[in-house]
Amino acid sequence: MFAKEVYVRRRAELAQKMREAGQNGIILFVGNAEAPAQYKDNCYKWRQDSSWLYYWGLDEPLMAAVLDIDSGAETLFADDVDIDDIIWMGPQPSVRSKADAVGVAGTAPYSAVEDPVALALKSGRPVHFLPPSRYFNTLRLQQLVPGGKPSEALVKAVISQRLIKEDIEIAALDHACYLGYQMHSVARDAIRIGIVEQDIVGQMEGVALAKGWGVSFPTILTQHGETLHNHIHDKIIEPGKLMVIDAGVESNEHYASDFTRTYPTTGKFTQKQREVYQIVYECNELAFSLSKPGITYRDIHLATARKMLEGLSALGLVKGDLDEMVAKGIAGLFQPHGLGHNMGMDVHDMEDLGENLVGYDPDQTRAKQLGLGSLRMARRLRPGHVITDEPGIYFIPALIEKFKKEGLGYDFVNYAKLESYYDFGGIRLEDDVLITADGARRLGPKRLPISPEEVEAAMKR
Repeated sequence: MFAKEVYVRRRAELAQKMREAGQNGIILFVGNAEAPAQYKDNCYKWRQDSSWLYYWGLDEPLMAAVLDIDSGAETLFADDVDIDDIIWMGPQPSVRSKADAVGVAGTAPYSAVEDPVALALKSGRPVHFLPPSRYFNTLRLQQLVPGGKPSEALVKAVISQRLIKEDIEIAALDHACYLGYQMHSVARDAIRIGIVEQDIVGQMEGVALAKGWGVSFPTILTQHGETLHNHIHDKIIEPGKLMVIDAGVESNEHYASDFTRTYPTTGKFTQKQREVYQIVYECNELAFSLSKPGITYRDIHLATARKMLEGLSALGLVKGDLDEMVAKGIAGLFQPHGLGHNMGMDVHDMEDLGENLVGYDPDQTRAKQLGLGSLRMARRLRPGHVITDEPGIYFIPALIEKFKKEGLGYDFVNYAKLESYYDFGGIRLEDDVLITADGARRLGPKRLPISPEEVEAAMKR
């Protein structure tokens, strides 16, 4: 948790943003509740709602809050523990002391949140709330505001605040990336022919749990990188394969890291692997070199798509005018995802508030083209944006056959030669990037080995 003044300022700025947008009424926040895994008292691992953490800071279940846009009055709704709780949990700080820690003047029991909401509705005052991501919060909001809908004005105000990271957040993200560096280093060093992939996953997630809150998303570790989100870890590590490791740590402050590296299982790339790897590496470098205030990430995505097609053309896998291939979406056959996404307290930051609202400026529209249409972050870059730079090349037999069957890209794609890549897998290389006043820097203490030479040197035993 940050200093009290941070949360006081954030809430004041939010109320001011709402007033400037011509809004009045109250803002209702509902924190998360614990969710049973098998039975009531055995719950999934606790995680608080990120927007709640951003404005109220308190990392505990069953809390709500009301912020009056017009008066600025704030009330925290939560219950003090009773003797039954103390038996199992021990003595706990009072709600009053928790409110003082984040600069909230008013407190009331959790159930009393119904009163100011009912009064606002009766008085014809708007009740603004964010889209819920948990089932409990969905039901609670339906109870409190029957027939109510999330407030687009509030969503936009929250995004405008959370999208640009403060210095204390950047420090927290650097720390999360420091932990991510450690986790990925353990994973790389654990790659051995003949062991089960799960052995490596256990070692790397052990780092995440020992040093932070845990993983920032389910770990992707696979010798079948052509499956973009492969969470199955039961395969024996074989020689001659490429292993994609896409994983991150969520720090105890609830900020995320998200790195991807691709390793030759034997420690040395084959010529064929190295040729494709070099293309992805150069795309990653190009994207970073272009990242600076004023340019849209959509344009950077398209520039890296062109670079990728240039490399694939040199290998004889595609042919033709590069700009025409970019325009026709040929790059999507090899990279069906976008170049990157926003990062922060969530590994895909704020996407629960609406992916297009978070990732696109008002004057931008989302494309329908394969690859470009999956771009989660297209905005014009500003200092304080934190984004991922994660180009990839994948040879997905089912997708290639679909293109071929539908007669797509015949003027550009060498389908006959592509058949020899059906067992190749995929390659993805991902860094976390902060946009600065005059360019960009990669987050974390240092960069994980990434060039083919660096990777082979790091894997030498």
